Amino acid sequence: MSDPRAWEMRVFLRVAAQGSFSAAGRDVGMTPSSTAKLVGRLEERLGVRLVERSTRKLRLTAEGELYRERAQTLLGELDALDAEIAGGARAPTGLIRANASVPFGQHCLLPLLPEFLRDHPGITMDVTMTDEVVDLYAARVDVAFRAGPLSDSALLAQRLGVVRRRIVASPAYLDRKGVPMTAADLEAHDCLGFNFRRAAAVWPLKSGGRLVDREVPTRILANNGETVRHMALLGLGLARLAEYHVRDDLREGRLVAVLDDTLVDTEEIHAVYTGRDRAPRRVRAFLDHMAPRLRAMLAG
Repeated sequence: MSDPRAWEMRVFLRVAAQGSFSAAGRDVGMTPSSTAKLVGRLEERLGVRLVERSTRKLRLTAEGELYRERAQTLLGELDALDAEIAGGARAPTGLIRANASVPFGQHCLLPLLPEFLRDHPGITMDVTMTDEVVDLYAARVDVAFRAGPLSDSALLAQRLGVVRRRIVASPAYLDRKGVPMTAADLEAHDCLGFNFRRAAAVWPLKSGGRLVDREVPTRILANNGETVRHMALLGLGLARLAEYHVRDDLREGRLVAVLDDTLVDTEEIHAVYTGRDRAPRRVRAFLDHMAPRLRAMLAG
């Protein structure tokens, strides 16, 4: 191994995975004592203890967990680089971990996967959906689709478009509660909200000629937009949802938009990914396929 630090990382990762020096040593062709000494030298060089030693099983310290996480990322990028250069013009292969909100994943991302996977038979996908923002590094996510401002400057981003939100309700709900005509009318309505990000539901609305963040009364809360959409379809209240999410419902009359001139609510959507100045070929192939199709889809 030309780089001793990379070898140390690989041995340490086997120790972390196996929980013993002897089993890790067998994996890498070293004796248990040599494996233990290598980890000891690594700890001495770093000035921290990475492994708690006991007679039963090794356990990583907090510093060891952090080192394991970063070492996996670094060695993964190194191996991907070696494979890319050695592979030349070969088709991209490997696992892509993608993350999206539940509405974006179900209505935008998943419909595009069959064509992508058909065109890239060597690629496999691991898709997670949650409306809460995930840490790409901690979750080992390759690509995430996010709405709103980007707070992590270490991530790379591709802008996919602008999403407009609409306030919608079922015809049955509006027949029962009436159609709100002004922001103040919302006080007499049941609004559907989310149980994360903020304690209160705040909607950006025009009131008295000014744009204000108005707290609206919520009757039911949920943890993702798809559940909120279903609650609106059931007549449980007014929902504030992305236009792409309810476009078919509006066109087919299952939901009705209200207060379109009052709600001023748009956000940019980006594909964000790790990799600093470069991304693995499989991730670039995924973005090259998805970005133009998602832009067209979001443009409506």
